[in-house]
Amino acid sequence: MQLYRQVEGLKYPSSPKIKQLQPYAHTSIGLSEGHEMARFEIHCLLEQYRQLQAQYEVLAERLTQLAKEMTDYEYLLSIPGVGENTVVELLAETGPLTNYKHPRQLLKLAGLTLRENSSGQHKGQKKISKRGRRKLRGLLFRAILPMIRYNVAFQALYEYYITRPNNPLRKKEAMVVLCGKLLKIAHALCQKKVYFDAQTMMKDLTCLEPLA
Repeated sequence: MQLYRQVEGLKYPSSPKIKQLQPYAHTSIGLSEGHEMARFEIHCLLEQYRQLQAQYEVLAERLTQLAKEMTDYEYLLSIPGVGENTVVELLAETGPLTNYKHPRQLLKLAGLTLRENSSGQHKGQKKISKRGRRKLRGLLFRAILPMIRYNVAFQALYEYYITRPNNPLRKKEAMVVLCGKLLKIAHALCQKKVYFDAQTMMKDLTCLEPLA
């Protein structure tokens, strides 16, 4: 235990666990050799980790500052279920959304455009291309989960997609559709310079009009 305590930041097992392991330690390999170099290696690894963590925090802080300087930031943050980290990561991947003339450009960037697997007379299923930025696509999937839970409009739209009488979607398919919907709405908010309004969104979508 004393060896563990000499290295700052290194977790060590509890005393009962150490006492339980002591009998086995006498027959283990490396009992009397390599202590010094093992401690040195662990110390170096911990130092590297601390340096990387410090660099990450500086980078994250700078990215947040740059995102807040963009006019898109406050409009994106007005969407319930979308947090500050999500907005920062989104803008880091896409840049200002006002730079895109059409939301389809964003869908293509994220690899969310549909393509059909067909050959000859065979007509295959339509699937997302996945040719865009994988990190952006992953970010959108992570963002959709809390939105389904906390955003009334997206929650209603999700329920509609998985329960509609004609061609109901699977849960994952509905989430893919909502990822595209999020990009379209985010683009519209930034282009029109307006804040998110759930009632307006539900009125604009024909399938949700009865709920608006």
